Amino acid sequence: MSTITGPKNIVIIGGGIQGTSVAFQIAESPSLPAGSTITILEANKIASAASGKGGGFMARQWGDGSSTQTLHELAFDMYEELCPKLGVESYRKLPVLSVSPGGNKTGKQDNKSKNKQLSDIFPSWLDGSIGRVSPLGFGDDTAQVTPKEFVEKMLAYVNQPGKPGVKVVIGKCTGIECTSGDNGDKVVTAVTYQDGGEEEQKVLQADDVIVSAGPWTCQAENWFDGAIQLPMEGVKSTSIVWKPPAGDDTVDGTALFCGENEKFGTHLEVYPRPDGTVYICGIGGSDYITTSELQDSAFLFDCQPKADRVEAAAAAFTMMSHTFKSRGELDRTQACMRPCPPDALPFMGKVPGYSGAYINGGHNCWGIAWAPASGKAIAELVLEGVSRSVDLRPFNPARYTSQGRGGRGRKKKGMSVGEQW
Repeated sequence: MSTITGPKNIVIIGGGIQGTSVAFQIAESPSLPAGSTITILEANKIASAASGKGGGFMARQWGDGSSTQTLHELAFDMYEELCPKLGVESYRKLPVLSVSPGGNKTGKQDNKSKNKQLSDIFPSWLDGSIGRVSPLGFGDDTAQVTPKEFVEKMLAYVNQPGKPGVKVVIGKCTGIECTSGDNGDKVVTAVTYQDGGEEEQKVLQADDVIVSAGPWTCQAENWFDGAIQLPMEGVKSTSIVWKPPAGDDTVDGTALFCGENEKFGTHLEVYPRPDGTVYICGIGGSDYITTSELQDSAFLFDCQPKADRVEAAAAAFTMMSHTFKSRGELDRTQACMRPCPPDALPFMGKVPGYSGAYINGGHNCWGIAWAPASGKAIAELVLEGVSRSVDLRPFNPARYTSQGRGGRGRKKKGMSVGEQW
């Protein structure tokens, strides 16, 4: 927390769901001094990366008892409260099935009658070749939201008349300006950035800056003169979205976590959405982008899907679903990155040696699911000096010790669920 007691200029670097959640929670906090300004500095456009292309799945009880459990539980409860308040139409609770790939059966299969014990949650479109089916959740502690809509609705809400407002500035951060404080710390005074292709440096006055830029959060190493190390790997993956089957406006709302399909190299996660579209990830063939590449802005403005993985995913899905094989059509293909620190824990907290500088990044595959809780915790830290909602000690951004890759996929109480990357 900075030493400013009057109005504050607060800048959040990053306009995805994490950065926007920080801005939203700061704007809604009773601890925000009157007359303060809140600005999101976004290099591309709001929700342009994973927040515009992610599945939006969340699970309240899928934490494994580790330090991230509070993030799971608090964020899940916050989504349930916030989405009706914000008018988010894509939020709903939904059941989840584990599905093993089947053999080479062709034609429509009556899989629902073969799984009568799951008839209440078995989707009618799962009518192709499948193997064993078992429940992972019945819709009481699993839910979904389309993250782009949530981001847009948060911004619309805080920019209503009478609200503090959050300004969005499009530009790429180039540095943090500071002065020397009385206690030897550097005191944040401004954020510099470039607008589009212009070489001219522009300035945003800032008493507090929160770097919340997904995989590109590691660029803050340079902005803070090496005071902090933020090792990050970007896991770049393809995803696809199907239109509703011809003749259907909606599809049964049951999500699938599918076993590994060796024929296609997939580990599908299937999320039907309330608008009838079906989002699919877990396609395989991910690329691993290094910290140095991310610091050079790799894939910040252009992140293309892999055509061969699109083809593999479509083939794997339509083998499972005769409905989509016979009446389905792809709506879009896309790619984005998940920000993965080596120890699978996010970077959340103060930058050592600086006053008014914070990090909120590296939230792994749960960045969307944890966003409201992360935003609340960082807002409390910035405005009150301590996070009361979440114990941030395990997420200290200065904590880094080298560890090998692994253990970064979704877990349900310690059990690997879905693609493990």
